[in-house]
Formats: sequence, C-alpha cells, structure tokens
Amino acid sequence: MRGISRRGLLGAGVGAAAAIGVGGCGLAGGSDQGGDRPGKGGGGTGDPAPGKVEGRLLGDGSTSDTGKQPNQPAEPVPLEPGQTPPQFVIFSWDGAGEVGNGLFPRFLELARNHDAAMTFFLSGLYLLPESKKHLYRPPNNRTGASDIGYLTDDHIKQTLKYVREAWLDGHEIGTHFNGHFCAGSGSVEKWTPADWQNEIDQAVKFVTEWKTNSGWTDLDPLPFDYRKELVGARTPCLLGQDKLLPTARKLGWRYDASSPGGHQKWPVKRQGLWDLPLQQIPFPGRSFEVLSMDYNILANQSQNTTKGMPSRYPEWKKQATGAYLAGFKRAYESNRAPFYIGNHFEQWNGGIYMDAVEEALKGMAGKKDVRLVSFKQFVDWLDVQDPKILDKLRTLEVGQSPTGGWNAFLKSV
Repeated sequence: MRGISRRGLLGAGVGAAAAIGVGGCGLAGGSDQGGDRPGKGGGGTGDPAPGKVEGRLLGDGSTSDTGKQPNQPAEPVPLEPGQTPPQFVIFSWDGAGEVGNGLFPRFLELARNHDAAMTFFLSGLYLLPESKKHLYRPPNNRTGASDIGYLTDDHIKQTLKYVREAWLDGHEIGTHFNGHFCAGSGSVEKWTPADWQNEIDQAVKFVTEWKTNSGWTDLDPLPFDYRKELVGARTPCLLGQDKLLPTARKLGWRYDASSPGGHQKWPVKRQGLWDLPLQQIPFPGRSFEVLSMDYNILANQSQNTTKGMPSRYPEWKKQATGAYLAGFKRAYESNRAPFYIGNHFEQWNGGIYMDAVEEALKGMAGKKDVRLVSFKQFVDWLDVQDPKILDKLRTLEVGQSPTGGWNAFLKSV
C-alpha cells in the first residue's frame, strides 16, 4: 500500500438562515456561532483481497463469519502523561450505494493510496431489489415507500461488490437505515424507540438476507457478521436521535453520528453512546460557519439545487475544499478535536464536492500525528483512554490551544 503506513498504535439556505436539506442528510444553513498512526496490527493482510474469502456461512448465505476483520489498527493504548493527542479525521459516506458513477471504487482506491479507513453508512434498501419493495414496511409510511430510490439489480450487485471490498480493506460498515424519511407525518423525527427498532431490524434483514430476496445464490456472501459489525449509525437528515439512542443502547451500539451542528470539541457520551456530530467549520468568504457535509455546503452555494450554474463550479469547489481544510487546520493547530466529514456518492454541481473531499483528504494525509480512521476505530481509541485525560481535553474550546503546550497541559492530569 502506498502512503504513510498504518502500522503502530491507534494512539443552509443562504446566509445564516438554517434550512432542512431534504435531498441531503442534515441542516443546510450556517450559523454565526462561532499518538501514533493507526496500523494494520494483528489480522492485517496488506493489500485488499476483494475476491472470495472462506468463512462460516450465516443464515441463507448472504453473510459469513470470516474471522477478525483484516487491515485493522493494532490494539489502541492510552495516551501517556504529556503526550500530544493524535489528530483524528473521520470521512464517512451516507447511503454507500454504487449507482454506476464509479464513486464507491474511486474512494476505496483513494483510501488505499493514503492508508485511510472510512465509515460507510449503508442504506439497507440498497440491497433490496425493487421488485421486492413490498417486503419493506417502514414505520408510519406505506408499504414499500422510500424517499430514496431503489437501486437497479445491476447496481445492487455492484454495491455488494464494493461493500465486500470495503470491509476487507478495513473500513467500517454502519447503517443509514432504509427509507430516508425526512418530512411529513412519517418523518424519522417523529419515530418512537419501537419504530427505530423496527427500522433497524429491517435494515439488518435486508443486508443478511439479500440472497433470499434477490435469488442470486451464485454470488459470494458478504464476509462479515453484520449483527456484530453494526455498532453505529447516522440518521436521515440528522433527525430523530433522541428516540434512536435508547434503542441503539439496547442493541449494544457504541456511538451515534446523527447530532446536527456540533462544534470542534472533544466528544461526550449521550445515553451511553459516544455522540459524534457533524461540525460547524469555517466557510471561506462567508461570515458564518457551515456543517461539515457536502450537501450542506451545496445548500449554501446553489440554494439546495444540485444543478447550479456551471460557471460557478470552480469557485464553489475551491470554497468547499477550503472549508474542509480550514476545519482540519483549526483543530490540528489547536485543541486536536476529532474532525468528522460527511459525504454522499453523488455528482451534485458537476461532481465538485467529490473532487473537494479528495483534495482535502490528500491535504491532510501524511501529516504528523494525523490518523484517518473510521468511527469504530476512533471509539476503540476513546474507550481505552483515561477519563481524566478526556475530561481535560474537553476543557479546550474550539480553536483553543493548550496553555503551555501539550506536555504541560496533560502531564498535570
């Protein structure tokens, strides 16, 4: 693999007005508010092996238990007194379906080239053929309804291929649930904990029974036990987290990435789960900050349309890239708060947001102390830290550097 080795220790509308971006996954407005590299420790296999992997078949053979996930960091260790914390950056993808535009494999290759791990929040419906849509019974919505489209059979097969490849490369497979309901009486914002349990059960079933639902018994299974793999999620449009959390905790999940409008500070737990929100970051040339997701940047550039004026694409791409890099730089040069970036496999505004996130990742990779990890790998690290160290890190505000430097700041804990 090229790039810095992962071996070692995992040491809105326009202006400031907020708006819901129905086509995206979060608040679209801005606001006036202001260790060692993770490595492929035990179980790593080096270069990706997207072909057939032997394992114990589960259920109908849609998934299998192939053992420990390859290409994972070594066991995380606590920070030592006075040690500078790593700068964690987590790139994540909502939906994670391949629709023939080549974006899923493009970013798998980018991750390999820069030794990065990412989180793919898979929508369960992306593995359910549209001919079987009657099997989906979404809470408070009609049978088979979905605010995102069902994939073609060929695109489902491509999605299966790249989800398989992603896991073998060491990436995390989370969930983005199913029908992506963000408005009306059936919105996820109004769901109860029981509704969320129903939705999760169906999402897991679509992933673990895709062979039964599709009839494609000749295809290789996914190489993981999804019920064990699944430890975190992001809700549609960042809605409904409060009622999701009791269910997520009952299921043993470890984190949730659904909070809207967080700030670049060290995280806390909510209802027993790590709360890892998208964050407000500097928006070059504007007087407000923007949420760290492609759709939210789009909403402030082309007013929620995904096909804005082509003449502005170069300017918007530069602004989007600059926003990601400004958010990274602010954390990296001050409190070292983890930085979360959300994306979709979309060609909005000519694909400029895909180019922006690629340029931003390249601008972050390889720098001292920078760790490009999945959410799962990040909470692995959090869970072994001294709670007093984490409490001290949380005292640092957005953009605030430790008084006297990191050695003095953390040595006194």
